[in-house]
Amino acid sequence: MLRRLKVRVYGVVQGVGFRNFVKIHADRMGIKGYAMNLSDGSVEVVAEGQEEMLYKLLEKIKQGPPAAVVEKVDYTFEPYKGEFKDFKTL
Repeated sequence: MLRRLKVRVYGVVQGVGFRNFVKIHADRMGIKGYAMNLSDGSVEVVAEGQEEMLYKLLEKIKQGPPAAVVEKVDYTFEPYKGEFKDFKTL
């Protein structure tokens, strides 16, 4: 089942390769969307793909890359919109 996942990640998640880490895993899982730094120091991820793969990506996001310190992860699942061609870092 295709779904959309919206995630907000808080902690030490900017300047530590977090967005690229998410992109690498999203690409491997066939997930499309984006990861973007926000002005408050958090990272926003919007991802679309198979629900099972989105749950796997969410687990990777909760871990983060080695230099990151993930303190809090807020997320919601939404209906699939099909608006992405690939996964980008913004």
